[in-house]
This record gives sequence, C-alpha cells and structure tokens, in this order.
Amino acid sequence: MTRAEDIPLRVVAVETLNDTLLRFTLARADGGELPTGAAGAHIMLAVQDGHRTHRNAYSLTGHPDDRRCYRIIVRRVAESRGGSAYLHAHVRVGDVLHAGWPVNLFPLASLARRHLLVARGIGLTPMLSFAAVLSARGAPFELHQMCRAADEAAFHALLAPYVDAGIAQVHVDPAPAFDLPALLARQPLGTHLYMCGPRRMMDDVTACARALGWPRHSPHQESFGDHSGGAPFVVRTARTGLTLPVAADQTILEALEDAGLSPACLCRGGVCGECRTTVLEGVPDHRDDVLDASERIGNRDMMICVSRARTPELLIDL
Repeated sequence: MTRAEDIPLRVVAVETLNDTLLRFTLARADGGELPTGAAGAHIMLAVQDGHRTHRNAYSLTGHPDDRRCYRIIVRRVAESRGGSAYLHAHVRVGDVLHAGWPVNLFPLASLARRHLLVARGIGLTPMLSFAAVLSARGAPFELHQMCRAADEAAFHALLAPYVDAGIAQVHVDPAPAFDLPALLARQPLGTHLYMCGPRRMMDDVTACARALGWPRHSPHQESFGDHSGGAPFVVRTARTGLTLPVAADQTILEALEDAGLSPACLCRGGVCGECRTTVLEGVPDHRDDVLDASERIGNRDMMICVSRARTPELLIDL
C-alpha cells in the first residue's frame, strides 16, 4: 500500500464519552498493521453521505507506537451536516471507513526541555497523544484543559492518570483559578508551549506569551475552529471551465472534489498552505493561518480548504 492509497478502516469500538462526544477505535480492515504517525498526527477520514463525500481531519489520540488501531474522538456539533454529524448518527461497529495516511503538522519540539500543553474543548485530542508519548519518555510536561461544565466529567476521565499524577488539570468555565499569566511566567527556560482549540483562545495565549517575552519559536498551535460556515456563493475555474455553487456548509475544496477535481490539499484546516490557489476575479474571505496581513490585503491567493468569498463569485486559477 502506498501513501496515495486510502486505508480501509473497520470500526471495532464506539464509546460514548458524553452526549456530544464519541470515541471511535479503528483497525485495518484486512487485519494488518497501520501506518504509524508521530504524536500530534491526524488522519483525513472520508465519509460517504449519499452523493456527497465529507472529509474531516481527526487527531490520533493514542500512542503512535500502537499500530493495531487508531483512536479518534468526534464531537457532534448542533445543526452540523458534515462528517462528524454523520459519524454520530450512522456509523456503527463493523462499518468500514476510508482514511488517508497519518499527517503531522503539529509535532513535538525535539529540543524542548519541558512541554506545556494548553487546550480547550475538543482541542484536547492531539494533547492526548502528546501526553502518552511524553509520559512514556519520562519527559517533563504539564497539561491544562479548559472546558464547559457539560464536558468536565468526560475530559477528567480521559486525563485521569495525569490528573492523579499532578501533571494535568481540568479548568471548568468560568475558571477564576486558572491564572494564565502566572502559568506562563513560571515556566523554566527551554519550555515549549502547545495550544489547540478555538482561534480566540490561542490568540489570547499567544499574546500573553509574547507579552511575557517567550521566544517566538517556542509556541506551537493547531486550530480546531469551524471555518466552513457562511453565505453560499459561486466559484468558477479558469482552466477547467467549471461553474460551481458552494453551499453555506461547504468549502470550495469540497465543491471542487464533488465535481470530480482533485486539488492539492493536506490539512483541510487552513494551516499548511498546500491548497494555496490564485484568485483571478472576486474578493476572497480569508480564514486561514497561512497568509500574512499584506497577502490578505492583496487578495491574490487564498486557501480553498477554509476561505470563502466576499463577492457573489470567485474565479480561481484551476
């Protein structure tokens, strides 16, 4: 099997963590070993829903040395019609799904002397693989998980070994006891900071770290924000001559794939830059974490996996 081929995965377990969180255990459908992915890796899971294919990235939560199965945690979002909603509603033990090989855009820093993990909500998922690896290595780390009250029990159970060991804490909204500036200020030199969760949370943590003089190379982040929502619009492709509607709950990339095209893509979260595409007409609505301020103002390129349109139509160079 090559990296160009999807991996057939059989669902071997589905666990209910709470009303909105399910944990799926996936094994190779042919019984073989799975490709390994370093801590922080994700897989792109393809879910066929009628005539539409949903492709969503899910962090692998287990230790990467375990090649028997992948474990992912999926949150059901109210009113969502995407792949996560389909997994909750329809996927059962014994079903076969397809996924790409593990991709890691959020690795542990190999030279870090200490690791500080900060997450909110479902942003905990990559931190679970970090914690498993760091714990096995005996590497110094601490983990802080922020969440709403409804998720406290589920996240506390997932982190129980680390909470019991005094290296993880669950902070429930509102959490006046969670003093972020004090947490960042007391970290020793050589600590690397890892963040995952909503964009606003990570912006706040990053701003605090910079204000305290953290080196610019020390913070690392992965966003789990929802980029897909917005008004419908039309995308036209200059080279292939297609005119395609992009629905309110659909990305440009998904619309192109539904039409039979295969644009370059990797993360589907606006962080890697693989799907960068030239805009020939129209004004994009930038929602990525790749372009800098001047590139956004120029509106010459966009990330079609997350960005949308500010004008009724876009003409792109595809």
